[in-house]
Amino acid sequence: MELYMPTRIFNEKNCVRNHSQELASLGSRALVVTGRRSSRMNGALTDVTEALDRERIFWTLWDAVEENPSVDTVMRARAQGLLEGADFVVGVGGGSPMDAAKAVALMMANPEQGEKMLYQKPSPGSVKPALPVACVPTTAGTGSEVTPYAILTRDVLPDIVLTTLPEGTGEGGKAFPHLVHKTKQSISHRVFPSLALVDLSYLHTASRQGCVDTAVDTLAHLIESHLNTNATDYSRIYSEMGLRTWARVRDRLLRYEIGEEERRLLMNACTLGGMAITHTGTSLPHALSYPVTCEMGLPHGRAAGIFLPGFLQIYGDQEAAMRTLSLLEFSSLQTFAEYMRELTGEVKIPAELWERDMDALLDNPGKLRNYPFQLDREKLTRMRRDW
Repeated sequence: MELYMPTRIFNEKNCVRNHSQELASLGSRALVVTGRRSSRMNGALTDVTEALDRERIFWTLWDAVEENPSVDTVMRARAQGLLEGADFVVGVGGGSPMDAAKAVALMMANPEQGEKMLYQKPSPGSVKPALPVACVPTTAGTGSEVTPYAILTRDVLPDIVLTTLPEGTGEGGKAFPHLVHKTKQSISHRVFPSLALVDLSYLHTASRQGCVDTAVDTLAHLIESHLNTNATDYSRIYSEMGLRTWARVRDRLLRYEIGEEERRLLMNACTLGGMAITHTGTSLPHALSYPVTCEMGLPHGRAAGIFLPGFLQIYGDQEAAMRTLSLLEFSSLQTFAEYMRELTGEVKIPAELWERDMDALLDNPGKLRNYPFQLDREKLTRMRRDW
């Protein structure tokens, strides 16, 4: 077994203010990466910039990260960071800004490299380590504040087209717009944040739907990491504690009776889920969720959540699946499925998208390796909820 969890985590109220010195120790000029609105509304952006000002750290702001950030966004943020001479990056917000911040820090450390580097496996010495990254999460879903992953949206062309592109035609596929589709994919490099500043106070402005969707993302991380080829006794320390923590808030989440204690539990479960998937990766529900998010605009957490009951239903070790449900205090798969249906609502996925989704998963060796049993189209078809 192996355990590697290098991120220094502080979890407390007024976290950014209390640990401004630790933030300032990462460098002398910061690029602050965030979205357009939410970090301003919940006060996280103000806390970060005031902490940097107090420590006399120069900072510049990139506040154009969209939901499901694109490779193009990362490259434009990189350009600003390089222009301002930033030597560390602060990601403020949900998974999108934090993932973008990691990718930006990697690209800033390799200014001579183009965007293709993000998805090329590095050879020894070919890629410099990312600049230091600090993450300030403002949602309780992705756990990106402790993971080495950065998941971006990219344009993809079928392999048969990529091998026949005319010289000078980029992978963006502008010459073949009818063949291009978007997908979410983790970059090929591991970028652990140096510092995570976790404060439940930033959850107060979350909408009901936003809170539910991100909580479901956490649940998917916990289940998929627990029932994973790569799971070990070490990684299950995180997933089991996260599942038990999530169970304490599940009924209140359904009724949306969310107070400070529930926010604390959700934030803790989120970070534990991030620690768990750091060591295992995700599995079938996440792989199936990406096309649903990209093509239907369904929030990522909800898109993963709709596949959880089916995942447990087809799982090759039903005893292990039921033990996982018992950690969540569900007595049966049926009660869990009913709960998830009520929590996530009805989702209609077109048959044609579902067929392509299954094809993509069955052609994804990385995700298939994380599922410890044989998987074929017939079994996968059984995962489809009656949408």
